[in-house]
Amino acid sequence: MLKQNLQIKLGQKLAPQQIQLMKLIQLHTLEFQEELERELEENPALEVVKEDSGNEDDFSSLDADYESEGSETIDTDFDVDEYLYDDEPSYKTASSNFSADDEDFDNESLLTEGQSLYDYLMEQIHLSSIDDEDLKIAEYIIGNLDNDGYLRREIKAIVDDLAFSQGIYTTQEKVKEILENYVQKLDPAGVGARDLQECLLLQIEKKVSRDKSVILAGNILRHQFDALTNKHYSKIINKYDIEEEDLKDALEVISKLSPKVGGNFDTQTITINQEIIPDFVIQIKDGQVLPLLNSRNAPTLRVSEEYKEILSTYSHDKNSAEHKQAALFIKQKLDAAKWYIDAINQRQNTLMQTISAIVKLQKEYFLTGDEKNIKPMILKDVADITGFDISTISRVVKSKYADTPSGIILLKNLFSDSLTNDDGEEVSTKEIKNHLQEVISHEDKRKPLTDDALVDVLKEKGYNIARRTIAKYREQLNIPVARLRKEL
Repeated sequence: MLKQNLQIKLGQKLAPQQIQLMKLIQLHTLEFQEELERELEENPALEVVKEDSGNEDDFSSLDADYESEGSETIDTDFDVDEYLYDDEPSYKTASSNFSADDEDFDNESLLTEGQSLYDYLMEQIHLSSIDDEDLKIAEYIIGNLDNDGYLRREIKAIVDDLAFSQGIYTTQEKVKEILENYVQKLDPAGVGARDLQECLLLQIEKKVSRDKSVILAGNILRHQFDALTNKHYSKIINKYDIEEEDLKDALEVISKLSPKVGGNFDTQTITINQEIIPDFVIQIKDGQVLPLLNSRNAPTLRVSEEYKEILSTYSHDKNSAEHKQAALFIKQKLDAAKWYIDAINQRQNTLMQTISAIVKLQKEYFLTGDEKNIKPMILKDVADITGFDISTISRVVKSKYADTPSGIILLKNLFSDSLTNDDGEEVSTKEIKNHLQEVISHEDKRKPLTDDALVDVLKEKGYNIARRTIAKYREQLNIPVARLRKEL
């Protein structure tokens, strides 16, 4: 039996404009410029106003009350509502809050084209004296090398693949022979290795030398590799009955070998190197910290004068179907231009309010440039000051950089949790990590500090931290355990 009932549901759905605004907020300077250029190409009703930069040194509008200042209104000089059905397109231009350093970065992306490891090896193998069938096997082996030059696949798997995909029936012994006698003989030395030990050995074997340190290095790599990786230096010294200085010389030879011989080659035909363009500029004036927006994030936009004239022309003939259709098209472009300008303004306001809040919370750090003065700060702290949602703050700081007196920094690096020291004060975990890194950098490398010892050292500095927390911070800093930090 069919029943009819009434249900009330609450839901929230983002409009396409809101989604686009969130995407704009997330873009860093270079991405934003690309997006702006794309929009200018697609919408002829939108254009950039080029203004004189004579008043760029006026930073009076960059105080805490930024959000209520720094914008102006541009009249479009026509009323769309008289012709069609929408509201009058009235909108604001970009605010004037941008850096006085209006530099023109020409080399935004550097394109470099180079030879890949695969092409380099294929050129060599085709110049070698090898049979046609063996050449096909060698080519297949080269095709299975990774970007670092290693052969990570099992020989048996390569034999099976050759049979199924190439129609070449061979044995594991044959593939291994071609690998060792042809592929591993190619340049660079170490290519075709199946593990790190083999890679280093292939390189040391190509060093034709009677030098004692080179010979010792080869013996260590061949017979004492486990002791070497675990830094059991005393075991190696006793094994070869050598002096500590001899071992140091051998370790120096090993340190000059490359663990990734394919690293000097392009993994793709074209590699794109993108330089960092700061999204914000932090200046210090008379003891005050002034946050500025990179002027490339603050373009002045307006509706095209040409489109105004076109719309005015069509408005005289409201009965023509063709003119009506053309006017509708223009109307769509005008609406899109209006919304886009509003979105750009909102983006600028959001960026400036966020950086102003960050500057307020981290003022001492910006004044001194000392990372130890970074205060505990989470996204919620900034959200509470600005009134924005935490997700919005996260989008703002993502991939954004600030040019400070102490150098260019990634904004997200200013965020950290807090711990309480022995004095009851909240300190940033970043501050603790800096102390930890400093302690380890000044330790006796002959007898590195264990995690338990690091706990005692930091406790003396007023940080009561558990050993597992020390281990977590050490791993986040990419610092190995004490045994692997040991040096002669």
